[in-house]
Amino acid sequence: MAHIILAILWVLYGVLHSLLATSWVKRVFGHSRYYTFMYSVFATLSLAAILVYQLSIPPISLWIMPLWAQLLLLLPLLAGLFIMAALIKKYFFALSGISAFYKNQAPVKLELDGWHRYVRHPLYAGTLLFIWSLFFIFPLLSNLIACTIITLYTLAGTVLEEKKLVAQFGEAYSHYQQRVPMLIPSFRRTY
Repeated sequence: MAHIILAILWVLYGVLHSLLATSWVKRVFGHSRYYTFMYSVFATLSLAAILVYQLSIPPISLWIMPLWAQLLLLLPLLAGLFIMAALIKKYFFALSGISAFYKNQAPVKLELDGWHRYVRHPLYAGTLLFIWSLFFIFPLLSNLIACTIITLYTLAGTVLEEKKLVAQFGEAYSHYQQRVPMLIPSFRRTY
């Protein structure tokens, strides 16, 4: 029963996270310049609550991963964590909504350099690399549930975000879509 509740919590998190990020919700409730900040606080607290619940569930191991394989999997896990940390640091003020507390906010621009030369959504790619590496290091049923739902949510959210980005940046983003992969990096020079 605890694993079913966990799955429901992850699905609800994804639905609420997506719903609160839609344009129409932002138009209705987001008239405040602090909406993104409040949204980020809610997302962070609800994510923390789900993770605390997930960690409280008695573990059900799906298989035993040998120590050498766990150590080897630390490489992609750390790579995913590094990518996530680098991008969160780069975009922290914009993503968190803290920029609303400053008068001079930089206009949003289409990012084509750095990690974005290799993949259109590097934060999502790093997140998926991190969570799936974590699952294979600790192959627990609760981790499989979380990884599966987070992956499905990320894929659906990425498709919706792509539509917003095309609407926001027009032909420039459409051209970028044709040259750079969405989630699986291409290390050939595209931009």
